[in-house]
Amino acid sequence: MNCSHLKIIATELKIKRQQIEAVAKLFADGATVPFIARYRKEVTGSLDEVVISQIEARLGQLASLEKRRQAITASLKEQKLLSPELEKKLLSVTSLTKLEDLYLPYRPKRKTRALQARQRGLQPLAEILFQQSEAVPATAARPFINPDKEITNSDDALAGARDIIAEKINEDLDTRTSLRRLFKREGEITALVIKGKEEEGAKLRDYFDWREKSTRIAGHRLLALLRGEKAKILRVNIRPPAEKALALLKQRFLKRNNLCAQQVELALNDAYKRLLAPALENESRQELRERAEGEAIEVFAVNLRQLLLAPPLGEKRILALDPGFRSGAKLVCLDAMGQLLEHTVIYPTISRKQSEEAARIVKTLCQRHRIEAIAIGNGTAGRETESFIRKLNLPANIIIAMVNESGASVYSASEIARQEFPDLDLTVRGAISIGRRLQDPLSELVKIDAKAIGVGQYQHDLDQNRLQRRLDEVVTSCVNSVGVEINSASAQLLAYVAGLNPTLARNIIKFRTEKGPFRSRRELLKVPRLGAKSFEQATGFMRIQNGTNPLDAGAVHPENYNLVEQMAKDCGGSLKELMQNEELRKRIAIENYISANVGRPTLDDIMAELARPGRDPRQEFEQFSFEEGINKVEDLEEGMRLPGLVTNITKFGAFIDIGVHQDGLVHISQMADRFIRDPGEVVKLGQAVSVTVLSIDQERRRIALSMRENSGQ
Repeated sequence: MNCSHLKIIATELKIKRQQIEAVAKLFADGATVPFIARYRKEVTGSLDEVVISQIEARLGQLASLEKRRQAITASLKEQKLLSPELEKKLLSVTSLTKLEDLYLPYRPKRKTRALQARQRGLQPLAEILFQQSEAVPATAARPFINPDKEITNSDDALAGARDIIAEKINEDLDTRTSLRRLFKREGEITALVIKGKEEEGAKLRDYFDWREKSTRIAGHRLLALLRGEKAKILRVNIRPPAEKALALLKQRFLKRNNLCAQQVELALNDAYKRLLAPALENESRQELRERAEGEAIEVFAVNLRQLLLAPPLGEKRILALDPGFRSGAKLVCLDAMGQLLEHTVIYPTISRKQSEEAARIVKTLCQRHRIEAIAIGNGTAGRETESFIRKLNLPANIIIAMVNESGASVYSASEIARQEFPDLDLTVRGAISIGRRLQDPLSELVKIDAKAIGVGQYQHDLDQNRLQRRLDEVVTSCVNSVGVEINSASAQLLAYVAGLNPTLARNIIKFRTEKGPFRSRRELLKVPRLGAKSFEQATGFMRIQNGTNPLDAGAVHPENYNLVEQMAKDCGGSLKELMQNEELRKRIAIENYISANVGRPTLDDIMAELARPGRDPRQEFEQFSFEEGINKVEDLEEGMRLPGLVTNITKFGAFIDIGVHQDGLVHISQMADRFIRDPGEVVKLGQAVSVTVLSIDQERRRIALSMRENSGQ
């Protein structure tokens, strides 16, 4: 364990070094983020998942930095260039950028102009010029004329010498540091439309002539500019005013006002234009892009968390519809566990005769399968199908809900869906997914690549590996915070449990299929390849209802079962009585059970769990209905006040489904009657809101909405 790394992270995160060390040791021992956050609070000082994940990421970055430092040190040793002073500098840097700056003068070079000039013997001339003596450059250059080396006159010699000086300026560590600060402080992002691309890039017309300080640019605007550049619509530059950069170089390198100094000035102009500016602009682009991507990824992560933790309807018998016009609505009936009972197709929107037949089928199936809720996909023909269902006068206790079907088609064509329903059509699988999403969004959505759910901004422009890692972290966190019923969970859901992987998940499914339902958590140790470490990490997040041990239904870790049994014994009751009887729990003096291994945080968690075993952190399901008669954009009028559901949240606002097959945008300035910095202060994904229609752009299919009470302002 690198002590300097622990010190760096402790300083950056403003937490104790001992906490960093404890987390690092747990990671080295194979612990996972959810396990550490939930079951090792005493060891870490109750650090939460966010901080633990930050520690994990920074440890990885510093390990990569160390690996690069060692590679550079080895290269310098091989070249016999590693002085004690240089080695000390290499050991002191804490960023990859500074490390590469230090290495730049010594890096084995390709055939640069400066290297060629040195090979032609022009280094001494470059030194004469750089010293800015009173020598006459043309005269000083004459001894270096050599046609055999392609130096036919003084101008050739001086040009080569300037190339050497330009490279020297480019490789100067302090110069690069000063210019880097200037790029950060004074950098401007400019964009111009490429001639002839105006029509093709109409969507980006706001950026056809754009200028903004790089310190102020919002992440989504930068990503839009870079998208336009990649599409060859825009020409984008990120640089400070050139005169300020050149002034900095002149102040640093021009010592006199003579002919040699003029040659140095020519060299520094070339160094900036040809070497420094492009390199530092690339650095700025990378840094700004990484910041913008980080912001966009975090927006996606927050949205995904809210979507995954959306309120479940629970174990209800569902009739689910994947709507369509000419192709009809695919209808499925599911039991309370999401198993398919029956499927068919109805045509509620084609003709009166077919609508009447569809009504008969729906009523019959509702009766036959004792349907408790109807789930309707919110895509094409969704509102029309919902209107049809609501007019059937079904029993009042049947819940009717519109379900966001984003990604359902991805699931229906996936290998997972083919394995689940090999004999069913894709459209039927999609309807099943819609129904199951109503029962339990988390269990169903984990089967779909999170990127296909569509709750991000500019997601296709992001580093896909970085995005995938973050989304996997979110799914893992959500699955483990809710917990998994081991006897009914899918392999996809189990694979996200801390300590498990797809192979172990499949082995668990196979074991319960062959041996029957698990009766206790301890039986997990009989699953092939599931060893003690995986059991330790996973078992606290797995639930067994009606098992042999009542504690298996909740989040108390088996490592603390003996402690809880002792509590029950001390109170004069059984485990079951302790969990059911609040008066019995009140007799427990928590401080009596504090030990070297179990502290107050764990004991508080145990008591909370005993009060509500296996509690679901998600909110209760609430019904929602769109405005009757508003089914398409043409039905909208400015000034209408309508109910809506938040479908996506970005840094610049929130998209709202108002039931017209086209989400409207509430810009951040229209989200509240007060100033807000982030839409997340006001809304969450899936939240029901009331909005006013501000404007309708039929041509571009854009709807501007407001959540403000005084929406006309």
